[in-house]
Amino acid sequence: MRSGKPVIGLAGGIGSGKSTVAAILADLGAAVIASDRLNHEELNSPEVLECLRQWWGKGMIGADGQADRDAIRKLVTRDADARRRLERLVHPRIARRSQELMSKHEADPSVRAIAWDSPLLYEAGLAAKCDHVIFVEADESVRRDRVLRDRGWTTEDLARLEKAQTSLDIKRRNAYYKVINNSDRDDLRRQVKDVFSRILSGI
Repeated sequence: MRSGKPVIGLAGGIGSGKSTVAAILADLGAAVIASDRLNHEELNSPEVLECLRQWWGKGMIGADGQADRDAIRKLVTRDADARRRLERLVHPRIARRSQELMSKHEADPSVRAIAWDSPLLYEAGLAAKCDHVIFVEADESVRRDRVLRDRGWTTEDLARLEKAQTSLDIKRRNAYYKVINNSDRDDLRRQVKDVFSRILSGI
């Protein structure tokens, strides 16, 4: 089914630094499929924008004609039905794009492995397609500070979104590898490099 290149999933809490780990893996020769980037692109496709406008009004569209991600986030964090409706629309589109990228990366001899950077690795069924899962561990206080500083969220936003995801205990328990990302980028890189070497070696 696959070319034999390892497929690596990244799991962890919101703000744990999964995208940072993905960037390090990319430096080491992995091709990264970033679900957030695909989600952003699909939200701004004409078909999805029209659905957003019809379902929830012009407030979902920014002055630049792009999806207003802050408005959408606020809606789906307080309205579970809206979140599920949006997921039913966008997730199949992301899945198709992801599969296209998988095929492309598998055929590329320069790609050493494929990494899936997805906040919904378990919820979207992607973990089952991975050969390995790396859990990115970070203290709750560190994750909260990152999210408030970098994304402009509130602690309530963080709590609601995490509640809608698979629990950290389950994610941690189902990951064979773990790296810790509390502060030191150089130390994180050393950890990721070690894990990547073990994965490539079949250890």
